[in-house]
Amino acid sequence: MAQTSPPTHTSATRAHALRLRPGDDLRDALLAYTAAHHLKAGAVLTCVGSLTVATLRLANQEGPTEYRGHFEIVSLVGTLSSTGGAHLHLSVSDSTGRTLGGHLLAGCRVYTTAEIVLAELPELEFVRETDPTFGYKELVVKPRK
Repeated sequence: MAQTSPPTHTSATRAHALRLRPGDDLRDALLAYTAAHHLKAGAVLTCVGSLTVATLRLANQEGPTEYRGHFEIVSLVGTLSSTGGAHLHLSVSDSTGRTLGGHLLAGCRVYTTAEIVLAELPELEFVRETDPTFGYKELVVKPRK
C-alpha cells in the first residue's frame, strides 16, 4: 500500500504573551484568552510557573486525577482554537523532582505565576472532527476563511 503524505499547511506566526496570577485556573484562562482574541489556530510556545493544584487526565484513564502541593510547571504543549477547542499536555514536578504529566484539565491553580507565550497562526484554522480509527475528535488543519 502506498503511503501518502499529509497535506502541508503554512502560516506566518504572531506571538501573544501573557501572565497568569495566583489562583487563576490555567486551562480556563488559556481558553478565555483564546476566545477573547479570536485565535482560530494557536499553539503553546512556552509556559513556566507554579501550581498548587494539578488536575490531569493520565494516559489511558477516563477521569481526572488531582494532585495538591507545590509544583513547578516544566512543560505545557498543545494546540488551541476558539472554534476547535484545545488539546493540551502539562508536565509538573514536585519538591523532590518527581515529574507527572497528562492532559491539562480545568482545576490547575496557579501558585505564584504562569508566564505563557502562545503562537497564533492567522492563516489557519484548527477544528476537531471525529476520526473513525478510534472515535476521538482529532485535529484537522484548514486554511482560514
